[in-house]
Amino acid sequence: MTKQIWINLPVKDLVKSKEFFTSLGFNFNTPYGNGPVSACMMIGDKGVVVMLFIDPVFKTFTQTETSDTTKGTEVLFSIDAESKAEVDELAAKVKAAGGTLYSNPTEVQGWMYGFGFIDLDGHRWNSVFMDMSKMPK
Repeated sequence: MTKQIWINLPVKDLVKSKEFFTSLGFNFNTPYGNGPVSACMMIGDKGVVVMLFIDPVFKTFTQTETSDTTKGTEVLFSIDAESKAEVDELAAKVKAAGGTLYSNPTEVQGWMYGFGFIDLDGHRWNSVFMDMSKMPK
């Protein structure tokens, strides 16, 4: 049975993408999958792997063109947060690192608090804190 999932993501400039995600607090597994064409980013306590590949290399895996992120969204990456303050902190880091907020931090449905952002390559992400004590039953 499958034990792990790896997400592969095309990027235009690997160095800038690594700088962007490092400034958000993400870690890179430097001995594994890191070089001039790829980087292994680790997210969360369970170490979800997001492999960043320069666009030409990514295309060799998919054998198609990559999506035009200015015209549509193929996937939304969601990151949990432990508090509203953590959501606000990440939103500030995204702005400082050159990312774009497409949704400012706000409360949703009375029990969630989150925001959405676009990374340097146009990929969409969001972060949300869920107060389970306020979740409707």
